Amino acid sequence: MGLTVRPLNTGYVPTHPLQYHYHHSCAPFLKDVPNEKIPLPVFTFLIEGGEKLILVDTGMAWTDRANKYHHPGSWQDPGQDIESMLNSVGYKPSDVDIVVFTHLHWDHMFYLEKFAHAKLIVHKREYEFAVDPIPLYYKSYEAPVLGVTSPLTGRTFELVEGETEIIPGVRVFESFGHSPGHQSVEVDTDEGKYILAGDSIFVLGNLNPIPEIHYNISPPGRFYNIVEAWKSIEYQKERAEDSSFLLLTHDMTLLERIKETPVIGLKK
Repeated sequence: MGLTVRPLNTGYVPTHPLQYHYHHSCAPFLKDVPNEKIPLPVFTFLIEGGEKLILVDTGMAWTDRANKYHHPGSWQDPGQDIESMLNSVGYKPSDVDIVVFTHLHWDHMFYLEKFAHAKLIVHKREYEFAVDPIPLYYKSYEAPVLGVTSPLTGRTFELVEGETEIIPGVRVFESFGHSPGHQSVEVDTDEGKYILAGDSIFVLGNLNPIPEIHYNISPPGRFYNIVEAWKSIEYQKERAEDSSFLLLTHDMTLLERIKETPVIGLKK
């Protein structure tokens, strides 16, 4: 059996689709998108079947921390923290050999202390910004000025750049734009190559063209650099076999998909 991907949902973050999921210029052309906040899941991804057990991101913070310092109304149900989610599928955090981070925003790197012995891999550009962000991003990366201690504090990371093999069949590649050093993870499975796109594609609707305004995608409303974000979406849309091979951190449709297919990548 080859490598497989197991999505694990660590909570919910309510965000406004027409301000966050989509750029405001898309709004007049999005007829079926609600005009109020909707809760999006926060997935991590466990890559099984390789020479090392790999976790992609460690998920969001507990409810009080998330609600107070990040997105008001965010929550993590009992049993949704990453340690409990791993336990639910037969693992302990200490079983994880490698944690690969798509980026270091607060909803992707909590409970890091549980992974005391894992190798932690992140893009060099992302790490350098995370430890010294501009004030606009203090909450995203939990800067000390907030009066909190970031999970990143005191941890050593392996910094990578470009397309890099993590283990045979698993590689990272740059998908900048949502954050300075965002990277995606590609996994070779018996079913095909899956791309764990993190937040570089916020919702699957970002892949849709808007011919009326000559857009070949529908760009997101949350970005560090819209040019890089746009090009990252274009690139991954082209690189993936089709949209079913793109697994997004905040994809609502993935909640339904994993009810039928909790482990993704097995040959049908």
